[in-house]
Amino acid sequence: MTVMRVLAPGAATTVQATPRDGWRHVGVARGGALDPAQAMLANHLVGNAHDAAVLEITLGGPTLAFDAPIRIAVCGAAIDVAFDNGDGVRRIVPNGRPVALPAGTLKLGTIRHGLRTWLAVGGGIDAPVVIGSRSTDLRGGFGGIEGRMLQACDVLPLGPHAAPPANTTPDAPHWWIALDTPSTGACIVRYVPSSHALAPQLRDGAWRIDPRSDRQGLRLGNDKLQTTAETLLSAPVAPGTIQLPPDGKPIVLLADAQTVGGYPSLGYVIAADLPRLAQLRPGDALRFEPIDAHEAERLRRQRQAELARALIAADARRPSA
Repeated sequence: MTVMRVLAPGAATTVQATPRDGWRHVGVARGGALDPAQAMLANHLVGNAHDAAVLEITLGGPTLAFDAPIRIAVCGAAIDVAFDNGDGVRRIVPNGRPVALPAGTLKLGTIRHGLRTWLAVGGGIDAPVVIGSRSTDLRGGFGGIEGRMLQACDVLPLGPHAAPPANTTPDAPHWWIALDTPSTGACIVRYVPSSHALAPQLRDGAWRIDPRSDRQGLRLGNDKLQTTAETLLSAPVAPGTIQLPPDGKPIVLLADAQTVGGYPSLGYVIAADLPRLAQLRPGDALRFEPIDAHEAERLRRQRQAELARALIAADARRPSA
């Protein structure tokens, strides 16, 4: 069995795969990769099943060692990746394409634009399946590697895979595939407003990402809405729900969101734009644009079509067996 050893864990690296659908009624968060399309594309490039477990890397990546040839792909925000086969020579590994590597050490550096990227390895990370998924639930403390972020000295087993040829240096094609890249200006996020009186005012706010944000939700600051005291019963919430706490500073729920909440809801970020939120750093600017449910559905289908085209393009470039 091939394994990867964690020499350095990176800023916040977790094992993520498909979400835990069908368990929210008993309080289990959906979870999974914050941008499922990027994780799926990375898996596709290395020949994995689309639901194979990957590493979700936040801000700065891990250093990994392996003692057998493997194939990797990195998709998402651009990150510096270097490989050393033991001779002390640092070789650059490109993003957005399948790369065959001999045994050695892989160092993922700092993400240049955006916040997160996804690393797929041939065979996938063979973490235990817990409640239907290999994904890490940090709040629940289960899934992935003991329900936590990676730590130095972790050993990650890989699933069965066809090993690439035993070259002495990285072997990567000249082509690459990219879905989209994080913008450098204010992020525009579209939402379907609720019936709450303050919902339309979201578009007038000049919001910035609060440093307390995490996989559960993005906390917004720099501006606030004038709230009134409201007593509400807890109601179901989901990834994309925009909550309004008493301080007037909205929270946008992400993949690890709780299943119920007592704050008023201002609406829902559309499915097509949720991946953009995964790339926002503390201090980044965010603006909301209201749309209706019909337009949200059209954009969801458009996003699915973009992913389908990317997968087809990868197959067309891959050499015939």
